[in-house]
Amino acid sequence: MKYDYDLICIGLGPAGMAVSIMGSEMGLKVFAVEKHKIGGECMNCGCIPSKALLKIAEHRYSVSKFPALQLEKLHLPAVQKPFAKIAADLQFIGEKKNKKMFDKVDLILGKGSAKFINRHTVEADGRKLTARYIFAAVGTKPAILQVPGLHTSCPLTNENIFSLKEVPESLTILGGGAIACEMAQAFCRLGSKVTLIQRSKYILSRNDQKAAILLEKQLRKEGITLLTGNLLEKVEKTEDTYKITTKSGKIIESEKLLAATGRGMDFNGLQLENAGIKYDSKGIKVNKYLQTSARNIFAVGDCNGFHQFSHAAMHQGMIALLNAMTPIGFKKDFRKFVVPATIFTDPQISQVGMTEIQLQQKNIKYETHTAEYQDYGAAIAEELKTGFVKAFTSPLGKIYGVVIVGNGSGEMINEWALAIQKNMRLTEIMFLQHSFPTMGFLSKRVSENWMMRRMQPAWVKSLCRLAFRL
Repeated sequence: MKYDYDLICIGLGPAGMAVSIMGSEMGLKVFAVEKHKIGGECMNCGCIPSKALLKIAEHRYSVSKFPALQLEKLHLPAVQKPFAKIAADLQFIGEKKNKKMFDKVDLILGKGSAKFINRHTVEADGRKLTARYIFAAVGTKPAILQVPGLHTSCPLTNENIFSLKEVPESLTILGGGAIACEMAQAFCRLGSKVTLIQRSKYILSRNDQKAAILLEKQLRKEGITLLTGNLLEKVEKTEDTYKITTKSGKIIESEKLLAATGRGMDFNGLQLENAGIKYDSKGIKVNKYLQTSARNIFAVGDCNGFHQFSHAAMHQGMIALLNAMTPIGFKKDFRKFVVPATIFTDPQISQVGMTEIQLQQKNIKYETHTAEYQDYGAAIAEELKTGFVKAFTSPLGKIYGVVIVGNGSGEMINEWALAIQKNMRLTEIMFLQHSFPTMGFLSKRVSENWMMRRMQPAWVKSLCRLAFRL
């Protein structure tokens, strides 16, 4: 059968961009459909604008530490009009940078999504197109809790919060994950009175508890009200106020309400059944090669429910494209690649590999080795005393997982991700020369702490003395 295209990609978030751009650069004939804008959620209402807002908020927070400076008299356009600055930057990136990468790709943008006709055919904007391979990269949508009054009150989500014109006087945030914590700190630093409501006993309940407690302390210090261990009872909306009631009887009123309670699947209109693609509420079903139940169709990124991170989506797009071109014995199992993650609060929180809770659940015996920022001369000199590097390992130095909290953790975690993926042991970290004085040197110090523990038994010390005197 002759096809119109080598591949069709539905969705141009991080996963779809990887598939489409790599495919076109390889000389393949590529067609892509994106119902909104190139870059998907990450570029337009996720990773990029949220980090921009955090940076702007950081500038304002830094200035606010000096009471003699009058913020309103300083010429800081981004601080005074943060959302206008972000919108301008996103427009520039979208028009001047992203579109250039798609010169070799046939596109349908902003005219709705595609739908499957069969396993080799999709329909988009009234056109029926065929391809040997099809890649679904449709992402997810914000999940709104089933709480009386919440849906009808139309709360903010990550999809529209960056479209605000002004910083609200007060903001209530539902949720305690990465988005909730990042936005809580950003808006507080921009001048909002922020309340965060979380049903778990502490924020970031899936992350390292020591890291979560440290961040809680910082958020409270900055003036954020944290209502952890609270379930929602109802939400009421008046003309200019949200009234949130918890089951414990607490009542919070605020100008704006942000729902940051996770992500949900949205396959409406795709008609996956027409192509024989199996899915459920957790995502499109894929095998280890990212193939769906229709083997010529791949599902990459958030829509398969594995890892909801932009870098994981990009990586899956690359792996899936290569798998489509590779014989069965040489295809890559996407599950074997580790996924580091960073929460861009202050302090940053990064982790890779298994968490301490996962190790305990699997009954894996482990050791914990930690290096504190406050014990490191460079961190003290730079006033970066908040943070630590913590590694969970076997006695022989196998690395199970790592947590890094503090300035630069998002950069530092990549070294550990590579070490775990390549099955390196702590000796490899220890014998690698780390540039000094950088925060990354603390990773080397963790490995040295592991080695020093190996030196503690009396018989080991006796052997060392004997070897030294030979």
